[in-house]
Amino acid sequence: MFFLTQWARRRPTSRVAVAAAGALALGLAGYANTGAGAAVSAINGVQPPGAVSPKPAAGTPALIPNTGKKDLNRIAQMVQCGNTMFAAGTFSEIAQGGTDFSRSNIFSFKASAPYTITKWAPVVNGTVNSITVNPANCADVYIGGDFTSVNGTAVKDIAEVDTTTGNVVSAFGHSTAGGEVQTLAYAGGHILVGGYFQWMNGSDKNPFMASVSPTTGKDDGFLHLSISGHYHYCNKKGKCTTSTNSSVQKQEISHNGDYDLVEGNFTSVGGMQREQIFMLDLTTSPATVTPWTSPEWDGSSSSYPYQCIPAEAWYIRSAAWSLDDKTVYIADTGDQPNNGAGKGPRTGLCDAAAAFPATLGPVNHEWVEYTGCDSYYSVAADTSAVYVAGHPRWAENPNGCDAQGAGAVADPGLQGLNLSGGLLLRTSGKPVYTMSRANADNMLITNSGGANGHGGLWIGSTNRFGAQSCGQVSGHSGICFLPYSS
Repeated sequence: MFFLTQWARRRPTSRVAVAAAGALALGLAGYANTGAGAAVSAINGVQPPGAVSPKPAAGTPALIPNTGKKDLNRIAQMVQCGNTMFAAGTFSEIAQGGTDFSRSNIFSFKASAPYTITKWAPVVNGTVNSITVNPANCADVYIGGDFTSVNGTAVKDIAEVDTTTGNVVSAFGHSTAGGEVQTLAYAGGHILVGGYFQWMNGSDKNPFMASVSPTTGKDDGFLHLSISGHYHYCNKKGKCTTSTNSSVQKQEISHNGDYDLVEGNFTSVGGMQREQIFMLDLTTSPATVTPWTSPEWDGSSSSYPYQCIPAEAWYIRSAAWSLDDKTVYIADTGDQPNNGAGKGPRTGLCDAAAAFPATLGPVNHEWVEYTGCDSYYSVAADTSAVYVAGHPRWAENPNGCDAQGAGAVADPGLQGLNLSGGLLLRTSGKPVYTMSRANADNMLITNSGGANGHGGLWIGSTNRFGAQSCGQVSGHSGICFLPYSS
């Protein structure tokens, strides 16, 4: 690792060929010493240009801290519409300014200081995994998860909710079967829905991922993906394990609205071999699966340790687009490759952050950064930094597993990387960004680049082990907001 005197602002440079032939030739050797790009220094107390402040905004709502060993409560996702932020997850109380507010798995608050919690308080009787909104219509939100009623109205895992009354919008279908909803996204007049379900509002044509009308909730025919398959692992000793059923877990729409990254547990999508993640072209009708993929995760080449341990069938947990939509960043869990990296240098994409070209074809990584067998669950990016979070203890740790290897830097919870994958450090050698190891699995950047004083990075997490620290400031259990400069 070495230090620069200024913040790096350059675009990442590809370290390997992105063509399929180049990817295959690289093989396992492509993982050697790719744990980070150049580390970068900063002046103590000053945020890097174009990146968010390491100090959280005061006064944002928070979960009630707990002292147990389980993730008792969490903020699963946040979405902004106008100057209102909507938050969903698993909780019964939200704290702000010394007052506890009764809220049932969903609530809203002002997106700018003093971040006042609104009176909107729908009673959702189960976990809300995802929330989305038509940005042109803040009168309603769409929620998905594992619940059976909203404000006393019977629903099943999906609903449209009035943002004034908190009541179910009856015209929108509100019933699934076969499993809960994990992800929702609004795109070009469609609600894209993913999860474990086999049936959605009267249709069984598109299990695991369907497109529905924002008005009726009925399948609108925009997606016909035929998602299927799940993992079958066999390690070096011949022991085999089969993962659970197919599912779609998360998705991220590109900034230009043309593409959708989708993560989950599957082996075939649209008649093509796709594992862990695929990219949809939303400019076609119906939407089509693009040629974007990689032998590093899709199993198309035996040269890559593309699977992680059997307990982590879905290990690419999150993805994010660069602002120009030319690069895809991923955040991974998984401990180590199923074939076993042991205590030696890390290989593969397990417990790592990585960058890949968004080129519509087979690609290989531009860089990989390892925690050393701790999970990343979320990733976000802006003009100057890539933010990764989960429950890491270290960064730049390709030489350790559950221990600080040579060259690793202690940096718990939240880390900032430059666009070449190097850890952002202060001139003191300490990392710029940090927070409690709170299993942060959702990040949202608003008004990227500081167009006004309200933009920044919102981080949703759990309250595990009493976690409430962000940027070494307490009182931020579950929600942390790192603002841009005005």
